[in-house]
Amino acid sequence: MTADKPRQPPLRKDAERNRRLILTAAREVFRDRGVAATLNDVAHHAQLGVGTVYRRFSNKEELVDALFDDMVDTVDRYLAEALAEEDAWLGLTRCLEQVCEIQAGDRGVREVMLGTGHGPARQAQIQGRLQPAVMRLLARAQEQGMLRADVVPTDFPVLQLMTAAVSEFDPGSDAWRRYLAILIDGLRARPDVGALPPGIAD
Repeated sequence: MTADKPRQPPLRKDAERNRRLILTAAREVFRDRGVAATLNDVAHHAQLGVGTVYRRFSNKEELVDALFDDMVDTVDRYLAEALAEEDAWLGLTRCLEQVCEIQAGDRGVREVMLGTGHGPARQAQIQGRLQPAVMRLLARAQEQGMLRADVVPTDFPVLQLMTAAVSEFDPGSDAWRRYLAILIDGLRARPDVGALPPGIAD
């Protein structure tokens, strides 16, 4: 993740401007076309020369990594807001909806998270960076008696992948919200439910 990378020297103003243009263009291109889009596509969308893009990002993987880091920063902010919410259940469910909304509106994010290439590695990066905050959020919701006691942090990446798959099957629709609501209802603590069966990571 970005925290482990060596510190880069400050960019000139024009170079920093170009970098922002490239990242904005890449986010829009990958959102609409997926990660099969090329650096040439990004350069054209940014109205920059291809050479300018390659000077900042030597290959598409570097650009995808930069966007991925930005996305993790956004999720980290959502988690901080959820932890600041007095009602832990409200904070938890709102954060989950926000993360799923990112996936629903961004084909590139869905392809990265569902892909068989670097998807698992990036999932591991997310867990390493965000899991401490997720654990605190779940613990608060369980202490308040709203989240079932047998839900664990590793359940949540799987729930997100499930809603991402809905958006991949029916892109552009809000159908994922229906299935997220069903999933959230299953997370709620109730006295009349049995224990959960083992999950993927169990």
